[in-house]
Amino acid sequence: MALHKQSSTEEAIPVSIQPQFCRSGEMGQVPRLDIPDVEMDADTAYQVVHDELMLDGNARLNLATFVSTWMEPQAAKLMAEAVDKNMIDKDEYPRTAELEMRCVNMLSRLWNSPSHEQATGCSTTGSSEACMLAGLALKWLWRDRQKAAGKPSDKPNIVMGSNVQICWEKFARYWDVEMRLVPVSADATYMTPEGAVAACDENTIGVVAILGSTYDGVYEPVAQIADALDKLQAEKGLDIPMHVDGASGGFVAPFIDPHLEWDFRVPRVKSINTSGHKYGLVYPGVGWIVWRNPESLPEDLVFHVDYLGGDMPTFALNFSRPGAQVVAQYYNFLRLGRDGYRRVQQAGRDIAMGMAERVEQLGPFELVSRGEGLPLFAFKLKPEVDRYTVYDVSEVLRGSGWLVPAYRMPENIHDMAVLRVVVRNGFSYDLGQLLLGDLARATERLEKHGGTPVEEETRSGFHH
Repeated sequence: MALHKQSSTEEAIPVSIQPQFCRSGEMGQVPRLDIPDVEMDADTAYQVVHDELMLDGNARLNLATFVSTWMEPQAAKLMAEAVDKNMIDKDEYPRTAELEMRCVNMLSRLWNSPSHEQATGCSTTGSSEACMLAGLALKWLWRDRQKAAGKPSDKPNIVMGSNVQICWEKFARYWDVEMRLVPVSADATYMTPEGAVAACDENTIGVVAILGSTYDGVYEPVAQIADALDKLQAEKGLDIPMHVDGASGGFVAPFIDPHLEWDFRVPRVKSINTSGHKYGLVYPGVGWIVWRNPESLPEDLVFHVDYLGGDMPTFALNFSRPGAQVVAQYYNFLRLGRDGYRRVQQAGRDIAMGMAERVEQLGPFELVSRGEGLPLFAFKLKPEVDRYTVYDVSEVLRGSGWLVPAYRMPENIHDMAVLRVVVRNGFSYDLGQLLLGDLARATERLEKHGGTPVEEETRSGFHH
C-alpha cells in the first residue's frame, strides 16, 4: 500500500461540519489528524465522510485502471451479507470455504489442468500477492534442486520481460532474487523466446510470461517460450519452469481466444495467477493462483493452524480478510457461465478495437496496440506533432472527467510516451463515442493553442 508520513500540526486544519448537519451539542468541526475526544451522531459522521469522498474521480470514467468498477446489485447485496466473514476462518465459515474451493476447481478446469495431476490453489487479496506466492514456490523448488545436486543456492535469478508489472520487482527485492529483465523493443513490446532463453542459466528459478501487458495489452508467446526452453533443456540440461502472470488475460483468453495455448496445456507451465477483481469482474480485492499439481507447491511453504478450530493449511502473505469477494466471484461464475463471460469479454474487445480504429483516423495519433490481446489499446503522437505531448492530451481529457493515463514505455523504448484506454465491463459503446468526441475536441484545442510547458515529473502520472 502507499506509504504516508506524519503531517505537521500546522497542516492539521480541522474538518468543518455544515451547521444543518450538526446535532444539538455537537461541535462544528472535528480534528483532521487526531481522533476526536468525543463521539458524534452516526448520521453526522456519515455526512462528513460522504462529503470528503465527493471529490474522488468517477470510477466508471477511469480508463487507467483494470479493476472492476461495476457489478450487479445482486452481487453487491451478497458482498454486503458476507463482508463480516473472515476468509481464513474456514471452520467457522465452512460454506464460504466451500465456495473458494469450487472457484479454484472452476479455474483449474478453465485453464485446462490435466485431471490426473490434481491442481491445487487458493484465493489471494489480488494478483500481486498471487505473484509473490508463485515466486516463492519457484525459489523453494530451485533451492531444493540445487541442494540435492550439491550446488550453491545463494544466487537465484528470475527471468521476465522489462514490461512486467511492479509486483515482480517487489518480489525480487523482498526475497533477494536477481531480476533478469529481457529488453523489449518498438517492434516487439514483449519478451521474445530468444530473449528469454538468453537470460537463463542454472540459477534461474523460473521464467515469467505475461498474458496481457499492462503497457499495451499484448500477450506474450507462452507456448513459443516453452518450446525454446524445451530446446535449451535438450542442449544444456537446464529444466526451467514457467509461471504465467494472467492478472488480466487469465479471464480473457479462455473465453475469446480458446485455441491459444498458454495455460496448463503447455507442460512447462507450473502455475498461473489471475485477478478476480479485473476481468474476473469482481470489485477489489481478490486474486487467484493455481499450481499444476501438489509437487509444484513445496509443502514447507504451507502452514497448518488450528487455533481457530480445525486444521487449516494456508499459504498466504496475510491472514484475516473478508470473504465477500470470493462470494462475489462464485456469483459471477454462476450468473454468467462460460457464455456470459465470453459475451462480456468479446464486447470489450470489439469496443476497444473499434475505438482504436477511430483514434487512428483522428490524424495526430499512431496506434501502439489495437485491442487484439486484452480489451485495451495504446496510442502515441506522430513524430511530426511537436506543439503538445500525450501528457497534455491526458490533462485536457481530465477536465471532462476522463482519466486516460499517459506514461512512458519500458526500458529500451523509454523514449516512447503513450496514452492507453482500458475497456472494462460497464464501459459501453456510447461512453466510447463520448470519449472519442472529447478526444477530438482536446486535440483540436491543443493543435490551436499548444500544450503547457510543464516538467513531466510534476504532471499527474501513472505507475505500472
